[in-house]
Amino acid sequence: MARKNLLEGLANMPDENAGAPNYPMRGAGRSLVRSLDELAKQAEKFLEGEAVVDLDPDVVEASFVKDRLTEDDEEFSALVEAIRARGQDTPILVRPHARIDGHYQVVFGHRRLRAARELGRNVRAVVKAVDDRTHVIAQGQENSARADLTFIERALFARRLEELGYDRDVISTALAANAASISKMISVMDRISPEIVQAIGPAPGIGRERWVALSLLAGKASNAADIAKVMEEGNFPRLPSDKRFDVLYTALNKSARPVKKTQAAAGKIKWQPQDKAVQAEMKNDGKAFSLSMKARNAGRFGEFLSSRLDALYEQFLAEESK
Repeated sequence: MARKNLLEGLANMPDENAGAPNYPMRGAGRSLVRSLDELAKQAEKFLEGEAVVDLDPDVVEASFVKDRLTEDDEEFSALVEAIRARGQDTPILVRPHARIDGHYQVVFGHRRLRAARELGRNVRAVVKAVDDRTHVIAQGQENSARADLTFIERALFARRLEELGYDRDVISTALAANAASISKMISVMDRISPEIVQAIGPAPGIGRERWVALSLLAGKASNAADIAKVMEEGNFPRLPSDKRFDVLYTALNKSARPVKKTQAAAGKIKWQPQDKAVQAEMKNDGKAFSLSMKARNAGRFGEFLSSRLDALYEQFLAEESK
């Protein structure tokens, strides 16, 4: 039963203030999660042996954090027809509702629930008591194992988790992404408003770098009027999602020069430890990366880093390969 038991052990995961997680995390890899193959293997175990029950869709509520912008009508119609023809092969995962007796909340399986509702039949589900933190990790990792969320949907999900108070480690685990990827997702959502994202939609053909480029343009106050003008055009909402992205990007990208300036500014990062004995400034324009340090411990800390560059680079290559 493919991808049905997504996250074995999540129900027993420690809370945010507890000790180390139940899988090895070291150094920068602490934010790096298991591969999609490993997630799929966990899926086989998560629901295995659990009792599957039939639930009335009317007593099952949606997750408290949304992970999709829109539904693919053609793909959903195919799912409905498959369930109509051979039944629901894979149960969904729900948890008892925290506030409504006799009701449940979807952890993952929203489309299967919607299909059951449309077909007028019960939905097959596993009921498992999990806390909010385990819930969002399970929901995010199930989507990662299916690998069917677009970049901007993943970025929006990351932002929603951050707004709910979850730290970057939890967000990284939920989205099966390392700390750098999560940082880029959040930075895109910092510059581009949810209203613009909603107007464009999931844009399945648009990858991370093009969304970064659009966010740099959309983040400029001088482009606000142009954005409003494009989005208010009568034909804009009727265009396919990828086309809506292209239309807005083309309208804003009148010259590459302002974007490059914004990118350079966005690439500057400052860091300082609590003791303030080192002040570091990093610049990254995509082609070059520079690090400069000053203050009391700058020289010694710089020598410390330099002596460990070989080991750090090996660690970088190992984590990139995952």
